[in-house]
Amino acid sequence: MNGSSAHSGPHWRRVMAALANRDARTAYAQIVLGEDVLDDVKEQRRSRAIAVLVEAGLVDRTASNGYQASETIFRELLSQQPKRQPKTGVDRFLRLGRIDRYPATAADRRELLAWIVGEAIQPGEDLTERQVNERLLSYTGDVVLLRRYLVDFGLLERTASGSSYSRPE
Repeated sequence: MNGSSAHSGPHWRRVMAALANRDARTAYAQIVLGEDVLDDVKEQRRSRAIAVLVEAGLVDRTASNGYQASETIFRELLSQQPKRQPKTGVDRFLRLGRIDRYPATAADRRELLAWIVGEAIQPGEDLTERQVNERLLSYTGDVVLLRRYLVDFGLLERTASGSSYSRPE
């Protein structure tokens, strides 16, 4: 058996577990390099290391009862990775919940800013500039720019004195 099931192919955990095993890792390196495999250890350890590699699909038995590194194992593992789904909505502009980049179009920028203000500031709240900055820090390192955008887009109102901010009615 080469570590594959009929349905899913090799499993990355089995491959990583095999490579985490010192004897198996050494044996794999020696097989890849065409060297004698673990000829300095007891037969039981050598056999166990090779069995781990075969089970993981890292090596295959040759016709002459030797071993060779699998030509396809890593390609097969990579092909199992799910394709990333394209992000939609405001997620296109966020990374780990923070602004990765500002949208180029005004409509997309407004959508992102409206989402942020809706998440960060409740209707009817009156906040100091410091309180607004603390809340916006969750979304960006440049809170001054974000706060300015929110005001410019009419999503956040500032009193004439600049002492208080709130969401418009």
